[in-house]
Amino acid sequence: MQTKFKRSYRFSVKTSFFISLYTTLLVSVFLYYLDVFKWYYMLIFLVSVYAFSFVIIQFSVEQFIYKRVKKIYDDLTLLESANINKGAITTDMRTLTQEIDKFARDKKIEIETLKDREKYRKEFLGNVSHELKTPLFTVQGYILTLLDGAMNDEKIREKYLERASKGIERLGYIIKDLDMITKLEVGDLSLNIEEFDIVELVENVFEMLEMKASKKRITLTFDTDYNNQVLVKADKERVQQVLANLIVNSLKYGRDKGTTEVSIENLIKNKVIVRVTDNGEGIENVHLPRLFERFYRINKSGSRKEGGSGLGLSIVKHIIEAHNEKIYVESEFGVGSEFSFTLEKVE
Repeated sequence: MQTKFKRSYRFSVKTSFFISLYTTLLVSVFLYYLDVFKWYYMLIFLVSVYAFSFVIIQFSVEQFIYKRVKKIYDDLTLLESANINKGAITTDMRTLTQEIDKFARDKKIEIETLKDREKYRKEFLGNVSHELKTPLFTVQGYILTLLDGAMNDEKIREKYLERASKGIERLGYIIKDLDMITKLEVGDLSLNIEEFDIVELVENVFEMLEMKASKKRITLTFDTDYNNQVLVKADKERVQQVLANLIVNSLKYGRDKGTTEVSIENLIKNKVIVRVTDNGEGIENVHLPRLFERFYRINKSGSRKEGGSGLGLSIVKHIIEAHNEKIYVESEFGVGSEFSFTLEKVE
C-alpha cells in the first residue's frame, strides 16, 4: 500500500515571501533612480515573483527533500517503529524530527530493557548452576566415599546415607520450586479460587510446623483470640504455601525462645491484611529491595545450612501477585521482621 503524501507549504510560503520582497525592493530602487518607478508595476512584479518562487520552491521540496524524507520513513518502517507510517508522510522537518526522536527514545528503552534481561538471565543461570551443583557434589562425595570402602563401617554408612538423602531432598526442593515459579511467571499455574476461613488455615499451618518450632523453642501464636471466622476468597492451597514459607522463614532466622506472631486485620471494606511478625535477627535495609529475588540470600552460608531452595520468598511474591494482591516487608536489624499480604475478604 502506497503511503499517502501530506504536502507542507510553510517553507515555500516563507521563502517565496522573502525572495519576492527582497527582489521587489531591489528592482524598486533601480527603477527609482531611472525615474520610471510605478507602484502598480512593483505590485505586479511582487505577485509574479512570489508566484514563480513559490511554484519552483514547492516543486523542489517535493521532488528532492520529499524523496529523502520518504527514504528515512521507509528505513524506520523496516526497523518496525510502532508509530511511524501510521499517518501521512510530510515534508515538515519538525514533524519528522519529533517522530525520529520518539523512535530513538523507544529504542533506547528497549535496548536498556534487553540489557537488564540479559544481565538477569546470566545471574539466574549462574545461581541455578550454583544451587544445583552444591548438593550434587555433596551427594557424589558421600557416595564415592562409601564405594571406596566406608560402607563397611555401619555407623559411617548410616551417617553418610542420611547426609546424601538430605542433599537429594534439597535437589528435589529446588527442582519443584523452579517448576512452580516458572509456571507462575508464564501464567500456566491456574488458581482454584474458593471461600475459606483464614484463621483456621493459619491454625493448620501452626500445627504443621509445631515440631520445627519446638526444636528452636519458638512460640507460634496469634496476636489475639479470633473467636469468629474471617472468610477470604483465594486459592486455599497457595495461600497455605505462602503462610508456610513466611513462618518457616521466621523460624530459620528467629532467636531462641522467640515468638512468631500472626495477625489478621481489616484493611478496607473488602480487604484483609495478614501479618507474620517475629522478633528474630531482622534484615538490614540494604537487603530489603532484593529480598524477593530468586536465589537471593542475606547470609549465604547460614541459609544453606538451614536448607530450602532459596526460592521461597520469590514464590510467595508471585502467588500473591497472581491473586492481584500486594505483599510488604518491614524489618529492623537486630529487632525482627514483619511480612504482610492482602487478601480479598468475603462480604
